[in-house]
Amino acid sequence: MQYHLDGFRPGDPAVQPEGAHAAAGDRPSEVDVLIVGCGPAGLTLAAQLAQFGDISTRIVERKAGPLEKGQADGVSCRSMEMFEAFGFAHKVRQEAYWVNQTVFWTPDPADRSRIARAGRVQDVEDGLSEMPHVILNQARVHDMYLEVMRNGPRRLAPDYGVEVLSISRDDAASPDYPVSVTLHHATGETETVATRYVVGCDGARSTVRKAIGRELRGDSANQLWGVMDILAVTDFPDIRFKTVMQSAGDGTILIIPREGGHLVRIYIEQDRLAPGERASDRDITVEQLIAKAQRVFHPYSLEAKDVVWWSAYQIGQRLTDKFDDVPAGDEAHVAPRIFIAGDACHTHSPKAGQGMNVSMGDAFNLGWKLKAVLRGEAAPELLHSYSAERHAVAQDLIEFDRHWAQAIRETGDAEADDMPPVQRQFIRQGRYTAGVAVTYAPSVLTGPKAWQGLASGFEIGARFHSAPVLRLADAKRVELGHTVRADGRWRVFAFAPDEDPTTKDGAVARLAAALADPALSPLARHSVDGAEVDALIDLRAVLPVELGAVDITDLPPLFLPRKGRFGLQDYEKLFCPLPNPADDIYALRGIDLSSGCLVVVRPDQHVGHVLPFDGVERLGAYFDGIFRRPPG
Repeated sequence: MQYHLDGFRPGDPAVQPEGAHAAAGDRPSEVDVLIVGCGPAGLTLAAQLAQFGDISTRIVERKAGPLEKGQADGVSCRSMEMFEAFGFAHKVRQEAYWVNQTVFWTPDPADRSRIARAGRVQDVEDGLSEMPHVILNQARVHDMYLEVMRNGPRRLAPDYGVEVLSISRDDAASPDYPVSVTLHHATGETETVATRYVVGCDGARSTVRKAIGRELRGDSANQLWGVMDILAVTDFPDIRFKTVMQSAGDGTILIIPREGGHLVRIYIEQDRLAPGERASDRDITVEQLIAKAQRVFHPYSLEAKDVVWWSAYQIGQRLTDKFDDVPAGDEAHVAPRIFIAGDACHTHSPKAGQGMNVSMGDAFNLGWKLKAVLRGEAAPELLHSYSAERHAVAQDLIEFDRHWAQAIRETGDAEADDMPPVQRQFIRQGRYTAGVAVTYAPSVLTGPKAWQGLASGFEIGARFHSAPVLRLADAKRVELGHTVRADGRWRVFAFAPDEDPTTKDGAVARLAAALADPALSPLARHSVDGAEVDALIDLRAVLPVELGAVDITDLPPLFLPRKGRFGLQDYEKLFCPLPNPADDIYALRGIDLSSGCLVVVRPDQHVGHVLPFDGVERLGAYFDGIFRRPPG
């Protein structure tokens, strides 16, 4: 964390200076973005937009107050990487239950009325992420997002007890604020808000989705499950492991240990629903859930000392055709103004642990794009990429969930290696459940793979796979990916070739000269007068030298930019590999040591492009396809 740039400021550095337009409990009638719903998608988006003092954002929620318990709890490795960008991953790591192994139990071949342990696997394969897969109450994740919102310059807080009555769009009548939203407060008050953009994060029964004429379509939700969070006493030996437990006659149970060392969540399979039947028609009770769990646990005992939360629900895989309000085929003529995210546009089983994670990914994809358009950095047409990119992700999620939901119900015989089919499926899908399998297709934001071989471990379109480095200025070991903050900026990582980086006519000097040339450099071309040099594109370099072999002052000043009202130097732009060959970022990520490369990282932590180290013209062409040129 960097601070004191414009002078010493006491107190918590995470609390940004209050902006001139702080919300302070006001209810503005005109806003840039209105977010509907305080679920994980809505709060991720609000936390992102709250960082920008010049963007007015409002978030409303029909419930009376913040979530306290229940609902989602699985946090993937990828979401933890995102939490690091928002600055609270360390809190989640401290509080959460870490999923280290997953254990599989099936009917005992000698006595199928009993269960027996059939196998166990490491939950996350080595090297997949520097972050763990964890379990934490969704409400605590909400709390951390709410804190980020409060600490931003807008001091953003939700309006609770507010629901949407109607939404209309009229670009001709109101070109600046074309969307009109009528809100109804629990107090009985009705108000109308004019806004540039609306984002519906209001769940599977989304009012916003209905207002733009979208529908969730897919498989009928005919599989019934129960779920309960309990404080239990049991002699089952794996109660503190994530466990898939398949019985011979009473279905499947999924055990998810919870944070705090005592709480456990148990998903309990129920009978299938008849066509047209709803979960509420069955009158399921928590006593029935406990009794069925006790039967499946046989020969082990289970005593529920306290039921913290429980529910019965039906599952199906449903998806809407588009995630914005622009009719298919009209994209060339109309830019989107109304969006949906999370459960408002895709629903599926909770047992694969992807719902909250994919919903937050939706919002993280959209937030920086709204910022870029609202600030005039990019044209409104950029916003078409949200639906295009995230709809493809949701389609993959539906397919994954369909296979996973089927696998955990199957109690077929073990295969030749005595591995239960569900265990085999779990291993096959490890990268997906960790959240790192999302790869965006080639587009204006995702370059071609012509130079992918220069850095094979930074797959274009995939999330930037962090690796450890040493900071040259102070020898601190850091994760390079952790420099990609949720601040809406792009990153360009220059991985220098294996030569003396201080040579006056060497590759590093030539790159710096090109990037400092207003006629060639996208950094200069897209810089706004008066803004910091790295306000839009943050350039950093990794040099394949030993720590102490060069002084940072011997390197081009472009990598030591002067910033703030005092012109202070930024000493955190330069890194070198760790001396241990096993931790060398060049080797870990397949970077061509002889030629080096440039790696472009989008604000949502996905790799946008890999280019030759001297490819400044190509770098400029890439950014010219995304950014508008600033006026003047």
